[in-house]
Amino acid sequence: MSSDSRQGLGGICLAGGRPGGRFFSPGRSLAGIRAHQRIQRKRPEGYRAEVRVAAEIETPEVILVVGGRIDGVLETEGETLVEEIKSTTRDLDLIEQNPDACHWGQAKVYACLLAREKALPAVRVQLTYYQLDTGEVLELNEVHQRDTLDAFFEDLVHRYLKWATALSAWRQLRDGSIRSLAFPYAHYRAGQRQMAITVYRTLRDGGQALVQAATGIGKTLAVLFPAIKTLGEGHTERIFFLTARNTGKQAAVKALNLLGGVGLRLKRVCLTAKDRICFCPEAACDPVVCIFAKGHFDRLGAALEDAFRRDHLDRETIETVARRHQVCPFEFSLELANWADCIVCDYNYAFDPRVYLRRFFDEDAGQHVFLVDESHNLVDRAREMFSASLEKSDFIELRRSVKEDLPSVFRAAGKINTWLVKARQRTQEADGFRSEAHLPDGLEPLLNAFVRACEKWLTRQEPSPFREIVLACYFRVNGFMRVWDVFDDSYVCYRQANGRELTLKLFCLDPSRQLSLALRRCRAAVFFSATLTPADYFQQILGCAPEATRLAIPSPFARENLDARIARSVPTTYARRSQSAQRVADLIRAFIGSRPGNYLCFFPSYAYLHLVHACYASPGDGVTVLVQEPEMDESGRNRFLAAFSERNPHTLVGFAVMGGIFGEGIDLVGERLCGAVIVGVGLPAVCPERELIRAYFEPRGVGFDFAYRYPGIIRVLQAGGRVIRTEQDRGALLLVDQRFWHPAYNRLLPEHWGRQPVDTPAQLTRALDQFWGAAASSAQIPADNRQICR
Repeated sequence: MSSDSRQGLGGICLAGGRPGGRFFSPGRSLAGIRAHQRIQRKRPEGYRAEVRVAAEIETPEVILVVGGRIDGVLETEGETLVEEIKSTTRDLDLIEQNPDACHWGQAKVYACLLAREKALPAVRVQLTYYQLDTGEVLELNEVHQRDTLDAFFEDLVHRYLKWATALSAWRQLRDGSIRSLAFPYAHYRAGQRQMAITVYRTLRDGGQALVQAATGIGKTLAVLFPAIKTLGEGHTERIFFLTARNTGKQAAVKALNLLGGVGLRLKRVCLTAKDRICFCPEAACDPVVCIFAKGHFDRLGAALEDAFRRDHLDRETIETVARRHQVCPFEFSLELANWADCIVCDYNYAFDPRVYLRRFFDEDAGQHVFLVDESHNLVDRAREMFSASLEKSDFIELRRSVKEDLPSVFRAAGKINTWLVKARQRTQEADGFRSEAHLPDGLEPLLNAFVRACEKWLTRQEPSPFREIVLACYFRVNGFMRVWDVFDDSYVCYRQANGRELTLKLFCLDPSRQLSLALRRCRAAVFFSATLTPADYFQQILGCAPEATRLAIPSPFARENLDARIARSVPTTYARRSQSAQRVADLIRAFIGSRPGNYLCFFPSYAYLHLVHACYASPGDGVTVLVQEPEMDESGRNRFLAAFSERNPHTLVGFAVMGGIFGEGIDLVGERLCGAVIVGVGLPAVCPERELIRAYFEPRGVGFDFAYRYPGIIRVLQAGGRVIRTEQDRGALLLVDQRFWHPAYNRLLPEHWGRQPVDTPAQLTRALDQFWGAAASSAQIPADNRQICR
């Protein structure tokens, strides 16, 4: 087999130093290209630019292909010169005293390959540095004999082949385990096999699919199992399991571990955000402070060898190995991803233009596949990924911090602040909000000047107490300019004034075009969720191709296991919430009074939640009430969920918000949940951004649907999906809102919910008594001794 050598021998075998500690401008690549071209144009006649060279090294285990393009070759009488050009913002005197070993290594590899191709006895190797700020040029050159170049190259190859051989052996072992891998259960769940077949064909053939399948069908296993099969057959190079929540990561890890338990050998890496996995967050990758950053690459090889012995590389394992070898855990995890067969990570790593994994996607799409978990979440996440904003207060804070030390940055930020002050005045005259379908006038040159001023100082790598403030503001402006460059009719620019603050935002109204471009980074993609209704909406807004496969799998669970009712006479619109709160509280009391057990009640907002809770609370009724609080941390969330025990002696009811941490992604199976009450149709709160989305899609006749109705019904479906999780579960569901009975909403509800009407608490009690009585009878439980039953 042929080894993947895209990282380059020098990059792997000659790397040294520390990660993240040196600032590089995002605009350096373009400036570097121009510097290359400038130098190449000045070379004498006969100079050849971008000369391709390559060689194959065949061993019994692998064929290693090494190649690249030499920046320049000049052949004169009696001598051949190989030139490698580098752009830099560093002081050329410092480079001359201590040139980069990787730069020399790259140039010498090219020289060796050319010497072998042309049978040259010796080659002059030249490193040419172009200082981007001053235009100065430094030329360093050495003459190397063919035998010394060969020795240098063979040493690199020997070290690299150790990895390549290990990787080749690993892939043979992996593919053998995949060929013999059987589905880990004796039977597929209803609909699960159909889903797996659709996923397999999509990934094998390089297409796209949108799959809606009810919660509890086993979606994660139904996408990972066929994806792994395509990996073993050579259709797929790497699997990206993309998710929005930690619960999605955990589900993927659980499924992969399950397959590992029945014989699968697969290297999988879970990526964790840098700010969460960093051992020294206060050090900002400063090697003076962070021992894990200093000398990271010097210890990386041993850490990789250690990690390569393991198949499962989750956060805990990565942290353990990183501490043992004293390497940066985040950079280490990215390095491990190069060797992984499956990468479990957030949507950002595939879609966000600021942080997507360029090491995989910049050169070509490769044979990567995307498995996009809970895809309904990607719509709003994508809007934020492709948007950017500036806050006036950021420039005020920056100016205070750098006033005495960085006059050029201070002045550049001041000019931006002056522009924002004038914009704020105009915005206040328009009642605090203005939007425009075009980019603002006069701001672009000010932002570009600010970027240049920051870069000039940041590239000096000078430690200072205000460095992080400068960096944060610099990257925010740079991200803003990146969106500025792609601004089109799917965007709007809005300004929002609040007191002395002004927010200027380039807001992505329709993320479909940019998502479509991002999907070119993979050869196939599967979007899956329990809520991809309506399918036309998701196919359009997610940027899928018109020929994308669509599959909707009906609920595999018996319809008689779920009793779903609609309280069709209760209004819960914003204007009538104070009037309806007591009626909602009475319905909740009747709902949970029908059977001892655990219940969840979902509300459209915290305000309405607390309003109904105040009407409901009645000490002494033997019911325990839990209330979700805003900004609940992980420990608080875990305590909330832990209270939903199968062994609760009394009824427990939790009050939560739709679309929040308890509205999706939680798994309360068996007797941990008896039923759920969903109050309202889940519409997002009316706000300027939602109104802009509505106005944008209104000419197509779907403005309200895209901005409010569809996002709202997704929250409802997700919350309702908490009730029935397995074939054995029985539960009740109450939808409280007049609008659920209206065809515009009713048609969006799942067929298996049944949707029977109730008008009063008494009717609800009678209906649930009948349902739970039938449940107890079928379970052969005496009516007066029935416990929590689903």
